[in-house]
Amino acid sequence: MGIDLPLIWTVIIAFGVMMYVIMDGFDLGIGILFPFVKSAGERDVMMNTVAPVWDGNETWLVLGGAALFGAFPMAYAVVLSALYLPLIFMLLGLIFRGVAFEFRFKAKVSRRHIWDKAFIGGSAAATFFQGVALGAYVEGFKVVDGKFVGGSLDWLTPFSLFCGLALIAAYALLGCTWLIMKTEGRLQEQMHNLAKPLVFVLLAVTGIVSLWTPLADPAIADRWFSTPNIYWFMPVPILVLLCTWALLKAVARYANYAPFVLTLVMIFLGYSGLAISLWPNIIPPSVSIWAAAAPPQSQGFILVGALFIIPFILMYTAWSYYVFRGKVNEDHGYH
Repeated sequence: MGIDLPLIWTVIIAFGVMMYVIMDGFDLGIGILFPFVKSAGERDVMMNTVAPVWDGNETWLVLGGAALFGAFPMAYAVVLSALYLPLIFMLLGLIFRGVAFEFRFKAKVSRRHIWDKAFIGGSAAATFFQGVALGAYVEGFKVVDGKFVGGSLDWLTPFSLFCGLALIAAYALLGCTWLIMKTEGRLQEQMHNLAKPLVFVLLAVTGIVSLWTPLADPAIADRWFSTPNIYWFMPVPILVLLCTWALLKAVARYANYAPFVLTLVMIFLGYSGLAISLWPNIIPPSVSIWAAAAPPQSQGFILVGALFIIPFILMYTAWSYYVFRGKVNEDHGYH
């Protein structure tokens, strides 16, 4: 029995995307939460919690894109052709946010509000268009002979736009619970007060997306309610509800670390539900990972490099988070 290289690469890409969602999610969430915090000093603290790590978090986005290009070139061509505009808008948001991140600390106090607004806008735009791209991906693409044959605005649907708003809610909660873990005093208390309504908002949008998905795509409905997939999918909504209950309890008792960990679990459960919905297609609704795979020689060659570099990424990521562990307050400067 040979090695299933397409399956291995699917796991690697899924892992890379999940790491990006987790790690860039909370710092995008901080930008989304900026309007709720008016104090300049507290805004400095918010940014300082992620200043040492935010740019390294995007390594996973680069890894996922490069892996998709090398291992599944057909999927790379179709996805980028179909989602060209939302992905460009997402990248523009990330660039704008990155520039605002650096310039805000160098600007005069009288001009800092400009970069605050840029940081908010860049974070919200990047998050929204990530969600739009995800929604369009779930809905699927028009593919003939391995090429995208749809229009440049096929991604612009009510479902994809709602997914953009849903991801804003998810990242806002992720950023909120990150700040609960990393801050103290009035800012932490404000985040505790904000977490509870954000949990209910996230639960509501998750429920709507979960109901909308099978109604919008009969193929996904068949996949959800057919055996053995239903046995894999059935625990997901139950675990989401249990996790929500535990998260609300953790927020109510003013826990420091549990809210962030439980939010990560909720994000992972949503991600696993998406994987179950689409499996084994990498180009929804009908092109499987094996049909879109590069030749085995190509996948094997780049796998050697990936297995070498991914442990290094994990090590320096873990080390940076370890070095900058602990609470951040207004006495800490910008790293």
